[in-house]
Parts: sequence; structure tokens; C-alpha cells
Amino acid sequence: MAKMTIEQKLAILSDAAKYDASCASSGSDKRDSRAGKSLGSNEGSGICHAYAPDGRCISLLKILMTNFCIYDCSYCINRSSSNVARARFSVDEVVQLTVEFYRRNYIEGLFLSSGIIRSPDATMLDMVRIARKLRHVENFRGYIHLKTIPDAAPELIAEAGLLADRLSINVEMPTDASVKQYAPEKSPQQIRRAMADVRLRKESAGDRSFSGKRPPRFAPAGQSTQMIIGADASTDTTVLHQSTRLYSGYRLKRVYYSAFSPIPDASARLPLISPPLQREHRLYQADWLLRFYGFELNEITGHRPDGNLDLDIDPKLAWALAHRDLFPVDINRAPRELLLRVPGFGTKTVKRVLGTRRHRTLRYDDLVRMGAPMKKARAFVTCAGWTPGGLTDSENLRARFAPPPEQMSLF
Repeated sequence: MAKMTIEQKLAILSDAAKYDASCASSGSDKRDSRAGKSLGSNEGSGICHAYAPDGRCISLLKILMTNFCIYDCSYCINRSSSNVARARFSVDEVVQLTVEFYRRNYIEGLFLSSGIIRSPDATMLDMVRIARKLRHVENFRGYIHLKTIPDAAPELIAEAGLLADRLSINVEMPTDASVKQYAPEKSPQQIRRAMADVRLRKESAGDRSFSGKRPPRFAPAGQSTQMIIGADASTDTTVLHQSTRLYSGYRLKRVYYSAFSPIPDASARLPLISPPLQREHRLYQADWLLRFYGFELNEITGHRPDGNLDLDIDPKLAWALAHRDLFPVDINRAPRELLLRVPGFGTKTVKRVLGTRRHRTLRYDDLVRMGAPMKKARAFVTCAGWTPGGLTDSENLRARFAPPPEQMSLF
């Protein structure tokens, strides 16, 4: 068999990495290389879809170290029984790619995951070697996100946290029962122990010693996790309940939902519960409402008997339609908590409304000028010169926002 070139490996392993949810570098330390002594920069803002000053799009180099894996998780295309093309980067090849891609202005950082080769410790050691060489040999100051392996030795994860900006440990699936059924070689208890250890190490890194000296920074952008959605029968209520526990228990920066789509050899073993990407999108919206808009879980999922989100309309609109007695709200008088529940209003819009109404009475045109999406909000608000009349209670209000029915094709 001919030896693969680095370009051939990149084609395979960058494509394989698309199943790993990525993240932005928000929350990390601000570093730069303008002094000329180091390589790369990290402005502490999102760089998954960022733009250079000259308008070029920059991103993370997102790859697997290898898609060989000793585990046979049913939902994973890189499982040991899967018939996919395999490749493996060496430590030096990943370092070389990262540095060369940065010098070409293709990227501003590295997102590195991997299948498990030989053992969790052997795999994690190679990932740590990559981060160590980038930081200490190449003086790379850009963003690094490592997907760590919960079964690896704690000291390896500890060193990873000193080198990387963010660590992530995947919980895999919404329930322990699903993990045991579809990924029997993985332990939910060990995953939680590893996540708890990362949280404790990060918290300890923020404590000063008796002399006032801070310990080295540990994963300054925090930790995140990924959950496979749609590969088991878990409802959206179960998924969001688990996410809420993860956020509070491990101080996560983000739970990433990864929509499951049937893959070769797995479609017969795993059910497809609902349209995967649409469900993933609704879960992200609901997650945002729980974290930043003051919603409770039962408010988002409680009005549907099956415990799932409405796929046709966003969860805030679904809640508003189920609570029409609270609307329309007066833009000039309503408290912040109620304004945040107006469909279409985001936190920035609400902040502008609260700031402006201190000085004058707001009219409909004022809301339009400040960028409020009135096509959705107009049925739920009243202000000087505007009232929705009977629109709020109209029977066809939901139909105004839901996608029109489609004629199914027979061929």
C-alpha cells in the first residue's frame, strides 16, 4: 500500500472532523505576537467564523489526529467496524499543518480531536505533545481547543489544560442508558469524573497563593461538551434537562448538539427520531432561552404532550402563542423580563428599548430603526401609534410564521 501524502491525510481527517462540534475562542486570554517573538494571535473573540482586517475569512484548523479507533460506538462513522478510509497524522505533521496554515493566513487556531488508537493514554499523550510543541517550540500563541479523552490519565488532561485554551469532554448521548447501549466501551461515570476534574482544576487555577501569586492558567476559555441528538429515543425535554444539569454541575461554556444522521452500517441499529438538522437548530434556540432569557425548562417543553419542541416555529414563539393572555406588552412600560419574551426580540434589542425609553416615548418607527424584527414582534407589542388589535388573538397567527405545507412528490 502506497504511503499517504500529508494532503491525502488532510482530505480524510478534515472531512472526518465534521462530526465533531467546534466552538469559538470567546473567553480565552488575549494574546498577540506583534512584538515579533512568537507566532499567531488570539484576540479573545470568536474565530470559527472571523474576518481579518483586509476582509479575508479566517477559521480554526479542525481535524482529527486519526480516524482509526478501537471503540465501536454505533453512532460514529469512525467506529472500529466501519468501512471508511483511514488515516493518521504524526505529531510533527499536525504541528507543521497548523504553523503553515497560520502563515498563509488560513487559520488563527487549532481544533484537534481524535479516534482512540492503542489506548486512551497513548492517544492523549500524542495530543498533548502536539499542543506542547506548538506552544513551547513554535511559540504559537493562537487558540487551541483539545477534545480530551475521559479515560486518559488525569495528569495528561491536567497538562492539556495548561497548554490549550479550551478543553472538551463529550458526554456522547443524553442519558446513561443510551451511552451504555450504543457506546458500551465508554463509561458515563468516568466521563463525569473527568469533567468534574477539569472544573476543579480550572477553579483552583483562579486561586492566589498566600504570597498573592496566581498559579498557571488552566483552560482559560473553559470546557464544553458534545451530545449526539436523534440517535436514541430521548425527547427534547430529556436533552435540555441533561444540558441544564451539565451547565450548572460543570460550569460549561457550551453544550454542543450534534444531529445524528444515518450512516453506513448504523442505520439499521439506530432510529431516526426526527429531521436531524431542524431539531438541532431548535435545541440550540431553546438552550439560548434557558441560559440568557430567563425561561424555565417546563415553559419551553411543557405545552407539548410528547415532550419535544415544535419543529415548525421557534420555541419562544411557541411559548408566546401558548400564553397569548400576556400579550400584547407595552414597549414603554413592560419590565425587561417580559420584553425578553417578545418573539423576535433579542437581548440587544431589549437593551436598546430600555435605554431609549428613559428619555422619550417609543413609537413603532423607533423600533424599526433600532433593528427590532417587527414582522414577528408586531403581533405581540403595543407602543405609541401602534396596537395589534385582534392580531394577537387571531386563529391564523401561527400560520403566519410556520412554513407553508409542501406537496409531496410521488417520484
